[in-house]
Amino acid sequence: MEWKLEVIPVPVTDVDRAKRFYTEDVGFACDADERLGDAYRMVQLTPPGSGCSIVIGDGMTEMNPGTLDGLQLCVGDIEAARAELVSRGVEVSPVQHYDTDTGELLDGPAEEWNRFVFFTDPDGNKWVVQESPRITG
Repeated sequence: MEWKLEVIPVPVTDVDRAKRFYTEDVGFACDADERLGDAYRMVQLTPPGSGCSIVIGDGMTEMNPGTLDGLQLCVGDIEAARAELVSRGVEVSPVQHYDTDTGELLDGPAEEWNRFVFFTDPDGNKWVVQESPRITG
């Protein structure tokens, strides 16, 4: 039996602002924007090439906006990913890596699997982008 992670709820305060950020700034596709009455709105957004989506909306979760930390995207080229985010207006960290002895986060790239950039959404939910040598394109 396969178990596939399909959707992760992301708590936000303003659904339209978050939808604009994730689609226009970060480049996710909007798969659905559905309302069920006044209390429920579900917006499903998917990163390019991903089999897993995020969902934002009203009535979706009891989590407080801005409380997610460490949502992770993987890319084949961290420099290109950072450049794309910057060109779209996203405030993103420089390329960084973890010191393998101390665990300290340092500027600059390092060995495979140890290249990261970080950004937050308008509510403060924290994202990590990691370079993966397995990903091409």
